[in-house]
Amino acid sequence: MENLINFTVGPVQMLDEIREIGANQVPYFRTSEFSELMLDNEKLIKEFMFAAEDSRVVFMTGSGTASMEASIINTLTEKDKVLIVNGGSFGKRFVDICDVYDIPHDEIKLNLGEALKEEHLENFKNKGYTAFAVNIHETSTGVHYDIKLISKFCKEQGLFLIVDAISSFLADELYMEKFGIDVVITGSQKALACPPGVSVIALSKNAVDRVYNNKPKTFYLDLKSALNNAERGQTPFTPAVGILIQINKRLNQIKVNGGVETEIARVQSLANYFRNKIKHLPFKEVTDSPSNAVTSLYSINEKANDIFITLKDEYKIWICPNGGEIKNKIFRVGHIGYLTEKDYDRLVDAFDDMNKKGLL
Repeated sequence: MENLINFTVGPVQMLDEIREIGANQVPYFRTSEFSELMLDNEKLIKEFMFAAEDSRVVFMTGSGTASMEASIINTLTEKDKVLIVNGGSFGKRFVDICDVYDIPHDEIKLNLGEALKEEHLENFKNKGYTAFAVNIHETSTGVHYDIKLISKFCKEQGLFLIVDAISSFLADELYMEKFGIDVVITGSQKALACPPGVSVIALSKNAVDRVYNNKPKTFYLDLKSALNNAERGQTPFTPAVGILIQINKRLNQIKVNGGVETEIARVQSLANYFRNKIKHLPFKEVTDSPSNAVTSLYSINEKANDIFITLKDEYKIWICPNGGEIKNKIFRVGHIGYLTEKDYDRLVDAFDDMNKKGLL
């Protein structure tokens, strides 16, 4: 694993200062010092999501899926009717969660790599929907859905809007208040570039009201308890203390380095750099509506999984494979985390070498 470069979309490469925090003893957390750190985390997440002042943030010790489930069951009930964008394995996760909890829902089913268009939404106008759930960046295919289009539709239809921005936060534009988003979800191991284990839920005032008026059948995922404890900068149960300290360091680094716009521009620059460098190779981009976070590529010769294995075993480079029917067709290259243009040069050199050997 030595000298390995990680181009996956989570967990991603971390800065040395963030990794060093993970080597320290984990401190006791029921203290005023930890509360201050957590309140700072909330303030910075709200700032970076461009959330309203009266919005709230909770930090869940659990993967992004835990926060997806918590968001659904704490803000929606069987009296709701949810419209879900399903364009891949991560969009389908909202469908699966609603199935488990018997929350009425319909899907906007999109083909592999297909962007969401106005005509997709047209068929669902004035059909009694109360909420809209979307994985704004379908990480399995690299598609980034048009949040402005979704926002306009939801405002016109009066829909409660839940956005999974787990891999999109800090990589693509996201204005929570401006776009009328009620819930935004993200995770520690994506563009926050910290270890996996913590997910984040930002809630509008409307969403907070829904949480307090709802009685989901859950204990650990009860957001009322999380919100009550967050008022004093604490969590209801033992959190992933070390990761939350790393998140605080990372958030403050981003702020010092120019804020969220600068971070998004950095990720976008790396994405464009890589996409321009591979035009001569036997790959084709999966979507014409990509996120800055990842480039999803068709292997023209259907060697996607072989490419993943060869890069890992022979070149000490990690990229993202896929499974199921697209296992040999599509692989993904991430642009979040601590990466540089020099790192992408190394990846492209590896591709060129493999191409000469007939491995692409």
